Amino acid sequence: MRVSIYKQISDPTAFKQQLLLWSQQFREVIFMDSNDYPQGHSSYDCLLAVDAFTSIKTDYHNAFEDLKQYQQITKDWLFGYLSYDLKNDVELLQSNNFDGLGFPDLFFFQPKKLFLLKGNELEIQYLNMCDDEADEDFEDIIKIQNSKIEIEEIVTIQQRISKANYLEKASKILEHIHHGDIYEANFCMEFFAENATINPIEKFIKLNEISLPPFAVFFKNNSHFLLSASPERYLKKEGELIISQPIKGTAKRFSDPVEDEKSRTQLALDPKERSENIMITDLVRNDLSHTAQKSSVTVTELCKIYSFLQVHQMISTITSKLDHQYTAVDAIKTTFPMGSMTGAPKISVMKIIENLEETKRGLYSGAVGYFTPSGDFDFNVVIRSILYNQERKYVSFSVGSAITSQSIPEKEYEECLLKAKAMREVLS
Repeated sequence: MRVSIYKQISDPTAFKQQLLLWSQQFREVIFMDSNDYPQGHSSYDCLLAVDAFTSIKTDYHNAFEDLKQYQQITKDWLFGYLSYDLKNDVELLQSNNFDGLGFPDLFFFQPKKLFLLKGNELEIQYLNMCDDEADEDFEDIIKIQNSKIEIEEIVTIQQRISKANYLEKASKILEHIHHGDIYEANFCMEFFAENATINPIEKFIKLNEISLPPFAVFFKNNSHFLLSASPERYLKKEGELIISQPIKGTAKRFSDPVEDEKSRTQLALDPKERSENIMITDLVRNDLSHTAQKSSVTVTELCKIYSFLQVHQMISTITSKLDHQYTAVDAIKTTFPMGSMTGAPKISVMKIIENLEETKRGLYSGAVGYFTPSGDFDFNVVIRSILYNQERKYVSFSVGSAITSQSIPEKEYEECLLKAKAMREVLS
């Protein structure tokens, strides 16, 4: 059981930073920030969950079934992630590429301490065992001064796939498309640094400030860190309503308003970007139909342009109503991994990209989020994110782009570099 305490917060922006800094004393931390994004459909402006009472950590074998049981037994708030390699639990697939990060395939925890911020209203939910600490913790949080964190040594970033190698691999994907094996593939490459020491909090704050995305996440599990500035929602459940918002289509932002508007309009009208988006929208419709009530799958927005600090994005919104015979975890399992990070048809694409990519994706292009006690959930797509294994001193971020029949490998390569810009800037 949880005890709820309510507080009024006079300066929510400053309070978020204080919450984040206070959380660092705990082994398990998830901090989520919607950055007051106006069109985010977010239930909260900010959430912080710390200090595991119970947790589940597993590789992909039977992972979704284990998660389903854990979620149904606890019937409480659960926070955690699903790595891309859970695809191997859904289909007969493998992940044999190099993995410098070594994160478990799935990790969720039931927090002892939870903070939910909406506007100026803060709800503090503590498990009974520690509810006597709530007032004292709140006092500690609001006393925290935002001290400037010292800058550490420069990180030397390397590129796993060279430009020449990338162009060659992209051309191979085009061959598969022209042979009719697939229609579209999301092909990714890794940037990494070895023997790297970074301050995760400082890097997250910087990444979040230059991106202000609606699905920002700071995640820590002992020595594993995710610093995410994701603009993309994977899946949300509100009662029987399921919402998916795949992103396909990216364009540069410009400081000159006329240039910026031109870039936005060009993206909206670009036939290649539209066809990419429509293909994935179709794939998501199909995925949602597996657990949907009859005739309830609807495209509520098609190819709508959303603007973020770094880029313009083309986003579609697809909804369905969950059939009562299916659970919350069933809705995730039947749509995972998300179409925007795989391609179409999904299984054929996943086999091809496994052969051509040189890194195991792990948490990149997986999802981070939470379940509520009633079984609702909200998950982002792990993109525009830095991953860090503090023990191995290994830092990694990956980027990808969708390759279709109209793709020009050189332009796809440039799109990858554009997406890498924010993470590179933060790390260098």
